Parts: sequence; structure tokens; C-alpha cells
Amino acid sequence: MQLFIQPLLVAILLTAATSFLAKPLPQSPPNIGVTAGLSSDKVQRGRTVQATVVMDIPSGFHVNSNRPLEKFLIATQLKINVPKGVRVSAVSYPRAVLRTFKFSKNRVSVYEGRATMRFNVTVPASFPSGTSEMKAHLRYQSCNDEVCFPPQSRDVSLWLKVQ
Repeated sequence: MQLFIQPLLVAILLTAATSFLAKPLPQSPPNIGVTAGLSSDKVQRGRTVQATVVMDIPSGFHVNSNRPLEKFLIATQLKINVPKGVRVSAVSYPRAVLRTFKFSKNRVSVYEGRATMRFNVTVPASFPSGTSEMKAHLRYQSCNDEVCFPPQSRDVSLWLKVQ
């Protein structure tokens, strides 16, 4: 009986030790920080300011770029909603890096660390003074080395203080 119990105990202990030491895969997407800002606190009518939306991507994760190289990957998209009359330029996305991951045989175009998207905001000369809200809607898909998570969306406000 002891010959049977001793190997069984060793097997149980080894299984428990390897399970404890194994790093589990995250079951939920990472917390991507998203912030936005303007190049100037106040905007004069008839002028243009630069706006940014910044993603802070935790170490060990990445976000697909705005131009992924695989059809099954979801592109990062930034859409800006502005008050009537305000104009917004096309979004300038950051340069992506090409990486190879376990989930794809081909290289993938991604953002890592801090990714800053830029665009210009032009306030017409006839725009009323005061504070107006712009909304930036960011859609992205985050992944680690092995899996991609479902796409997420984040909204962030930018405040135009027009003089």
C-alpha cells in the first residue's frame, strides 16, 4: 500500500507545484490608458490648434495599428465628433512596429508602449466664445503574445475654450 501512496503523493505535489508556478494567461484585456489634450488651453476664433489622443499600453501587450497586415485583425480607429462649424483634419497615426507573435505566422503591425494620434482642430472666425466639448471615440484591439481580445472602445472628451 505504501508503494502506491508514495508515488501518488509525489505526483500530486509535482502537479500542484507546476500549476502554482505557471503564469496564467490573462482572462480579460489589459487596462489601456487613453488621454486627450490640446496644444493650447484657449483657442482664438479663426485659429487652428493641434489635438492629441494618447494610448498607454501596458508592457507585454500591444494594440493593432490603424493598418493591420492581416484581415482577421481589427484596426485602431479614432473618430472625432466636433461642434457644428469646427473642422478637424485627418488623424495622423503613429508609426507602427512589425512583430511576430504566436497567434500569426506573419508579422503584425502594432503599437506598443505609448501611441500618440494627432489631428488639427480649426475654429471658424464666427464661432461663439465659450467652452465647447469635442468627443474622441477610439476603437482598438489589444493582444498579448498568444491571444487577441475582443475589440474595445473608449470615449474621451476635449474641451475647446474659445475666445
